Amino acid sequence: MNKENKSKLEALLEKVASEQDLEIQGLNIKTNQNPIVVEITIRKTNGDDISLDDCALFNTPASDEIEKSNLLNCSYVLEISSQGVSDELTSERDFKTFKGFPVNVELNHKNSKLKFLKGLLYEKSNDYLAINIKGKIKKVPLDEVFKISLCTLKD
Repeated sequence: MNKENKSKLEALLEKVASEQDLEIQGLNIKTNQNPIVVEITIRKTNGDDISLDDCALFNTPASDEIEKSNLLNCSYVLEISSQGVSDELTSERDFKTFKGFPVNVELNHKNSKLKFLKGLLYEKSNDYLAINIKGKIKKVPLDEVFKISLCTLKD
């Protein structure tokens, strides 16, 4: 499947998703399998968790739109799933849930030798991220933070 058709398919699926207060988080088409596999990852627009029922309810309208579009003129398997649990912290909910948990902070300093910090998640504000490193709170401006991931602490 070429990029143009994949973009058309994604636009069709976005329309179906928006009617159910969902968003398409990802679309992966595995053309190396027979039949091909169309993997669609969805999430709720309000940030709530996706249930198995949500995936099932999205399946039929998504399948109907794919069939009507004639963008896939071969047999395929449709897989609908949620984003699942990720090690990366991105939402405000993540930061509240995992306060006190060990995190790796990847920094985007261009002229600094310091690229990573490891400690316990202490606080995230609109301006900074605070982590507890061996009992000392270090505040890092958010514009210097590239990625925050859960990890395990080892001395």
